[in-house]
Amino acid sequence: MRIVVQKLPFDSGVELNAFTAKQSNMGAIVSFTGVVRDFPNGGLQYMDIEHYAGMTEKALEAIATDAMSRWDLGDVLVIHRYGMLTPQEPIMMVATASKHRKDAFEAADFLMDFLKSRAPFWKKEQTSASHEWVASKQDDEDALKRW
Repeated sequence: MRIVVQKLPFDSGVELNAFTAKQSNMGAIVSFTGVVRDFPNGGLQYMDIEHYAGMTEKALEAIATDAMSRWDLGDVLVIHRYGMLTPQEPIMMVATASKHRKDAFEAADFLMDFLKSRAPFWKKEQTSASHEWVASKQDDEDALKRW
């Protein structure tokens, strides 16, 4: 298991290739990369993501450990950025490795749901006119109920 919280950009292709190269006897690798989404009509200058060092890594590790206990996984990768990110920059990446695709897909889906709603990050969207903290969404909370 590898958990990374960093300010610098990452290359999801490079990360996925490195993750895949470490796997032996795994039949499935699933990955997801989240990017900063602009507003429908544009205008987002950047998203500022804050976190508490130490606490954040422990929370991400707990979520990943939970996934590994629920599914038959060989490995998990979680990368999450903080700082000022512009539209189309990668925010986070999840990768799971398992002998079978169902476990890899379900675990990746679980990780994404819990990272979205339970990881201790605070996001503020900045436009030319204002800034606003991103509030939690009921859809994200509802997604957790299936787990």
